[in-house]
Amino acid sequence: MASIFTKIINGEIPCYKVAEDENFIAFLDINPNAKGHTLCVPKLEINKVFDMTEDHYLQLMQFTRRVAIALEKTVRCKRIGVSVIGLEVPHVHVHLIPLNDMKEMTFSHKASMTSEAFSRLAEKIQRNLN
Repeated sequence: MASIFTKIINGEIPCYKVAEDENFIAFLDINPNAKGHTLCVPKLEINKVFDMTEDHYLQLMQFTRRVAIALEKTVRCKRIGVSVIGLEVPHVHVHLIPLNDMKEMTFSHKASMTSEAFSRLAEKIQRNLN
């Protein structure tokens, strides 16, 4: 059965996309720890990050870096936190979380955003991609 991320990649489930290339997609987390919480996901459904080939892993990190730089230009924060946990969805994904406080990295703190706010933010991040 396809993961929820594969369904997003295939367009079966909508998302607030901020970046995409032939191998990866980045979209806003709909249950964000902080405003701008973004997920970077390989289009190839792989369960665990270290099951990726080294080349594919490095490409994911390059894509993630590009998105993180755009995110930091868009959302006021002290830094962008990075986390790869992988327990909640059996599909590799990297969390990028704009941080002003450590509680935003705990996954117990949640930010509230409207659909319109998600759309506006996704567009702003897209404009800051180089």
